Amino acid sequence: MTTFHLGGDKRASLADAAGLVRDGAMVALGGGLCARLPMALVRELLRQDRRGLHVVGSAHSIDVDLLVAAGAVAVCEESYVGFEQDLGLAPAYRRAAASGAITVRESCCATVLAQLRAAEAGVPFMPVRGIKGTDIEGLHPEYARATCPFTGEVLVVVPPLRPDVALVHAPLGDAAGNLHLDQPYVLDERFAHASAQVVATVDRLAPTAEVAAAGVTVPGHVVAAVAEVPYGAHPSSCYPGYAYDRAHLAEYLALAAADEIEKYLDLYVHVGEEAYRDEVDPVRLASWSESEADWRELFR
Repeated sequence: MTTFHLGGDKRASLADAAGLVRDGAMVALGGGLCARLPMALVRELLRQDRRGLHVVGSAHSIDVDLLVAAGAVAVCEESYVGFEQDLGLAPAYRRAAASGAITVRESCCATVLAQLRAAEAGVPFMPVRGIKGTDIEGLHPEYARATCPFTGEVLVVVPPLRPDVALVHAPLGDAAGNLHLDQPYVLDERFAHASAQVVATVDRLAPTAEVAAAGVTVPGHVVAAVAEVPYGAHPSSCYPGYAYDRAHLAEYLALAAADEIEKYLDLYVHVGEEAYRDEVDPVRLASWSESEADWRELFR
């Protein structure tokens, strides 16, 4: 069950917020693919030299690949790790999975969702149908089979998934930790309520009335800390504010594919978040919605 965090002011520095994640923690990563990833928190975890993390999510890209490349991950429980459109697979994740450097527990989005719902509801399992007879069962010794008492059908049953912390990025939030997300929410809502605590970054902190008017997606009582980090999802997108940075992702992929991740870390992680923003100039990505020519130019 989620621990309630009832303090009135959850504002924290990025370093203090990321400091709530301990070595070996099960960490749920919000967002999906190249959208609304908690990248500022990921970079800060690497600055703090986190190790032994068990990361869980739906379908992710640079957040997981970067954590794996930097040696922060012990277990990866995802349905997919790769990049959108023509950017290809995730090289560091692929190497680590093939070599056994990390433990891969491939899952599927619907199964992870069922496990989160079991945690939210406080029940010991949820039945799922889609993975029955697949190799995914063999990757998860914690799964079992049970016979439905009403129909006699044999189903796979999965236990609750209760991450130690969910890392979420939102475009808007308030000092009490209330967060507004624009759809699609991916698994962020479910992660927020199934995890012991939520650590959030927001592009902008605003008065509670403004967040309430926009719509509260994640309520403040499940949020342990919130840090204001403009463009905190970069190089992923946080629509409608900014598009994903295709050029930066391509640069990352080239270095990761060449196994030169230290060069990326030196250029974009160890320098600190303000220097990172100065270097990547994310403001240019906010123009995506101004015209068709603008968004086409961003994705050349």
